[in-house]
Amino acid sequence: MTLNPERLRAEFPILAREVHGQRLAYLDSAASAQKPLAVINSERDFYCHGYAAVHRGIHTLSAEATTAMENVRTRCARFLNAASPEEIVFVRGTTEGINLVANTFGQLQVGPGDNLIISEMEHHANIVPWQMLAQRVGAEVRVIPLLADGTLDMDALDRLIDTRTRLLAVTHVSNVLGTVNPVAALVAKAKAAGVATVIDGAQAVMHAPVDVQALECDFYLFSAHKLYGPSGIGVLYGRKALLDAMPPWQGGGAMIASVSLCEGSRWSAAPWRFEAGTPNTAGIIALGAALDWVTALGWEAMIDYEASLMRYAQAGLASVPDITLFGPPARVGVLSFNLGQHHAYDVGSFLDRYGIAIRTGHHCAMPLMAHYQVPAMCRASLALYNTEEEIDRLVTGLTRIHRLLGG
Repeated sequence: MTLNPERLRAEFPILAREVHGQRLAYLDSAASAQKPLAVINSERDFYCHGYAAVHRGIHTLSAEATTAMENVRTRCARFLNAASPEEIVFVRGTTEGINLVANTFGQLQVGPGDNLIISEMEHHANIVPWQMLAQRVGAEVRVIPLLADGTLDMDALDRLIDTRTRLLAVTHVSNVLGTVNPVAALVAKAKAAGVATVIDGAQAVMHAPVDVQALECDFYLFSAHKLYGPSGIGVLYGRKALLDAMPPWQGGGAMIASVSLCEGSRWSAAPWRFEAGTPNTAGIIALGAALDWVTALGWEAMIDYEASLMRYAQAGLASVPDITLFGPPARVGVLSFNLGQHHAYDVGSFLDRYGIAIRTGHHCAMPLMAHYQVPAMCRASLALYNTEEEIDRLVTGLTRIHRLLGG
């Protein structure tokens, strides 16, 4: 099966919009992808015809909503090839999921004098929670450095792991460089040393299938809004034995088995003990629609199309005068660059006048900016609805900016 990008674009109403009199070229999907009608309509239909509180009542609407929500849990497990739906926890997004793991599993696992390992390319969401944990318990955060080509120094990991290492937290795909990390090899090294693993999959799940059982990681996380789904909902996968041993993080409704003023409270089984309060049920339903939409397209066709578009984009950007590209040649999803000595914000502002939406700034990766000694970068990120014509517009826009502003 071959993807037809124009036919696919018709499923995204926002792509028909004009910005400053130009047809929108949305090249910021790594920040948040646009939503197809299948996702938009699923959330609308739920509010119009099926909304009710879940796990709360015996009436028809509540029972139907509960069943629908738990069906999405099953589809998430299938999407990641988890061993069971009980290994899937609904969270607000990758950031909340990492914080959940840090404040439950991490609190149990990491103590004074221990260390945990992250990498130099991590998003702040996979740095700050671990720094906070380390400061709280008196542990050390160690960092896997980058090589000159924008990949991880795997040999350094062997030097960083020791008998006091308790956890390795790394991104599957860099949100700035597009580097696809060798997660299976990283997990294998950690596992051999008895080290737990947390994988930030926020930038990975929209580009290729993920099999958490094959990876043998302990935790894996992603956000729906980067997978053509709604904002405010995400997934934490955790091995069942670990989830069962972890205490709850937040208290309130839904996560309890019983509450007594005199005898205290008992918790629900995992994963429900980690889902306090009224969930974003409509978001969960729409996440299910996004999973169905992506799966129906077929991974082989999606991977082939994105790879072809990336090659085209890399060749096009390489032709722009005075451009600096960051990251390895082999990448997925994103192209980060700077144009001469011009600040990324200025370049992004000019492109916006041409109807081209890119990301500018530090991309929630300040340590990576420090590595490259730049205050900010421009980032164009690709999705299934992008076209070669949009890449041509980006290249033309950048060339025009270079001519207008000089080197």
